[in-house]
Amino acid sequence: MFLLSSHFIFKLFLFLLHFTHSLTYFLKGCNIDYQEILSADVSLNCADRKLTTVPDDIPQNAGSVQLNDNLLKEINKEDFSRLLKLKILNLKSNQIVYVEDESFFRLVSLKTLIMKNNGLTNLTSDMFKGLSNLTVLDLNNNNIQFIPKSAFHFLISLQTLDLGFNALQQVTDIEPILQLSKLQILQLELISFSTFDTKDLHLNRSSSLKELHISSDKLKRFSITTPIFPFLKTLELSILCHDFTWDIPDKTLLRNITQVYLSGSALSFKGTQKILQSLDSLTHLKLNLLKDWFEKVLSTVCKIPTLRKLDLSDNIIHNLTFKLASCSQLTEIDLSSSVVTDLPKGSIQSMKQLQSLNVSYNKLIKVPYDIRSLTSLEILNMDYNSVFELNCEDFKDTVHLRTLSLKSNRIVSMSRCVLEHLTDLKFLDLGHNQIQYYEDIFEIALHKLEFLDLSYNPIAYYETEEFQALWSLKYMIVGTFFTAQAKQKTFQGSNNLEDVFISHEHEYEPNFRGLKHVETLTIYLYCNDDFKVPPGTNYEDSIHFKSLKTLTVICRGDRQGFPYIIPQIMLEGMEHLEMFKAVNVYNEAPGRGTFYFYPHLKSLTISKTDLTDLDPEMFLAIPKLQSLDLSESNIKSLDFLLQANLNALRYLKLTDNEINVINETVFQFLPSLTYLDLSNNQFSCECSNAGFIQWIKNNKQTQVVNAHQYECFLPVDRQGTLLLDFDVQSCWNDGSFFYFISSTCLVVLTLLTSFIYHFLRWQLAYTFHLFLAFVYDSRRRKKGDPHQFDAFVSYNVHDEDWVYREMLPVLEGEQGWRLCLHHRDFQPGKPIMENITDAIYGSRKTICVISRHYLQSEWCSREIQMASFRLFDEQKDVLILLFLEDIPSRHLSPYYRMRKLVKKRTYLSWPQAAQHPGVFWQNVQRALQTGDALTEETDLLTGPAGP
Repeated sequence: MFLLSSHFIFKLFLFLLHFTHSLTYFLKGCNIDYQEILSADVSLNCADRKLTTVPDDIPQNAGSVQLNDNLLKEINKEDFSRLLKLKILNLKSNQIVYVEDESFFRLVSLKTLIMKNNGLTNLTSDMFKGLSNLTVLDLNNNNIQFIPKSAFHFLISLQTLDLGFNALQQVTDIEPILQLSKLQILQLELISFSTFDTKDLHLNRSSSLKELHISSDKLKRFSITTPIFPFLKTLELSILCHDFTWDIPDKTLLRNITQVYLSGSALSFKGTQKILQSLDSLTHLKLNLLKDWFEKVLSTVCKIPTLRKLDLSDNIIHNLTFKLASCSQLTEIDLSSSVVTDLPKGSIQSMKQLQSLNVSYNKLIKVPYDIRSLTSLEILNMDYNSVFELNCEDFKDTVHLRTLSLKSNRIVSMSRCVLEHLTDLKFLDLGHNQIQYYEDIFEIALHKLEFLDLSYNPIAYYETEEFQALWSLKYMIVGTFFTAQAKQKTFQGSNNLEDVFISHEHEYEPNFRGLKHVETLTIYLYCNDDFKVPPGTNYEDSIHFKSLKTLTVICRGDRQGFPYIIPQIMLEGMEHLEMFKAVNVYNEAPGRGTFYFYPHLKSLTISKTDLTDLDPEMFLAIPKLQSLDLSESNIKSLDFLLQANLNALRYLKLTDNEINVINETVFQFLPSLTYLDLSNNQFSCECSNAGFIQWIKNNKQTQVVNAHQYECFLPVDRQGTLLLDFDVQSCWNDGSFFYFISSTCLVVLTLLTSFIYHFLRWQLAYTFHLFLAFVYDSRRRKKGDPHQFDAFVSYNVHDEDWVYREMLPVLEGEQGWRLCLHHRDFQPGKPIMENITDAIYGSRKTICVISRHYLQSEWCSREIQMASFRLFDEQKDVLILLFLEDIPSRHLSPYYRMRKLVKKRTYLSWPQAAQHPGVFWQNVQRALQTGDALTEETDLLTGPAGP
């Protein structure tokens, strides 16, 4: 039974140890990504940590684990056995060559498994056992040469599989894969198949595959002659073999294919033409890396009546001199990144159904002429070209245009007429150009415009109230055009504007009047030596941020500290602000009243600022703060947190500061803290940080990010070593720990003694005297000593007269009893307690003469206690109670021992026997004559059952 209990306790201990271990937030090689919204699942980042084994401290509630870019060589059963909630596991770019069978068996919730860029050569039958809910499996770029038929048997929910860049030799290797009932996407890039022939595949039923991606430098023949792909919609072929043959004798076998991506320098014109002629249902075609017959194949392309989208991106076209007259059915064309220098007149003119045209990342110097005739055009992307001029005729007839992107061109100016016909325009990007002047182009009826980017343009002047007509504007990015000529009504009329991004290089004169509905404002400044704010700048008339929720101010440059960029008056109207970020803005710590107007602030960043004199009362006005970033701010201590009242804070970042020593008790004032980043501080690896080191390792609430990488800065001889490698045990062995334990024990002992004395002293006294009585009685019995006296008389000195006058003459004189009196019979020089003990145990009976004085006497109390102990010890009738006074029951309450005895036994009352003293002494005689045995009939005393 004992062994069974011990075994159970040992197992329980191991369970509790494991449970406690799983709760800790100190992770040796990983970080838990911070989540603004609390979730039951955590996301763990263990990427690029040079790990050679899977960490054994991964939290059990991890929902995502990133272990990519490490040095793992094998996966074992125990590595992930506890992670029952894991949904995403990334093992990409390791050196994994071995996976033990059933290593993923308990990952019943896993949806995505990425094992790309490893060294696997074979897949075993039980490698993926247990992954019944896996939907995505990436095995790209391994060296897999063999796949057992049962390797994918357990993957009943698999939808996407990537086996590209492996060493599979023949198409029959993928038979087990095609049998998966829910597989939709199969990636087979750079395989070693020489043929892909469906006749070689012996499947029990048709495949559910919808997308097939194949690329190879060895594939010579692609043949589909059996109806095994009835659901195939997308086919990607990248062919690098010059002898490639396309064999599809029956077009109906590909009747559901709508998207085809063809690439490869080895494709011939005839081969490409044959492929295209086999596809009658094609709607989306991408051609890439084709040769000089590129233009000829377009004639075949345009004859596909179902074709709607043509993607010719990432080709080398230079001059598109041909006409696409026969491609009038197209609705989308992508010519991006194809070195196009011109779209000659008439090249796309006939595409009356064209809705989207992408010519970004080319070398166009003007808007193609044919754009004017594309009346159905809705999206035009001309980013990253060399267009330097926009004419009034360029977009005259594209009245349905919704998106116009001209980012990163060389446009110098714009006339009002350029955009005046684009009444449906919603997105306009003119950022990163050379625009210095434009007419009142925004005063025209662009009532549907929602996004406007004018950033990074050297605009020097603008007209009054020019944005008033942009009624629907929600997101706006503007550049350095707020100058002394700015007017008061810049944004008036833009009532729907929600997000504004403003950048300035040399001069900053804010004018935000009219932005009463904006929710997000970003001010990006280049704070160099020539940066300035014009004198006389009036903030008061331009601040109307009643709805602002997010404010970001960033100063990039050599100069630090521009407090006037965000003056106090500007902050007063932001009563709904939830996020405030200021980088390189303040030249000293903000005042205590800075955030007085932000009761709803949840996220605060003040970085690249000297916060040496930070006043903790600054935080008292923002009790709801959840995220605080004070990085790169010369902070030397965390003591300010003691008074900051940050009870709701969950995220604290203090990287790149000058913190040496941390008192771990400061975190008691951050009860909600779950994420702490102290990277790149100047930690002291001495006993002064022992408590902090222990707190990092043992606390179960706060994750200290990258704690295992914190390095020692002090003392000099420890520089380069790790903070958590410091031996804190040496701090406990220097005597201070002994003194601490000693003083603690002394304090505890004092408190315990006081408690015992106050509450348990009588119980201990009982125990002590009972022990003495037991010892004395044992010795007496061994000696066989007879009783020396008939009765020991216990009385108080105030009642001595009654004893000598009334009791002795009767009991000793008339009745002949031998009585023991302490004044007469105690041995001189002997300790009082020994005399009392000898008297009680040396007498057959003990007579207690009880009065009020008796109850108040300490020695009388000891005597009756001893007599009571003898009564309980020997179980003999040895106690006679004589009451000299009538003492009411309520007066006996403080003397609960006496009350207890009286309630259990009858007693003699002298006041009640005053009229018949003879009867009284006869009863005493009878009591002295009775034997020692306790019986129900032993009741010779007079008096009531209780006082």
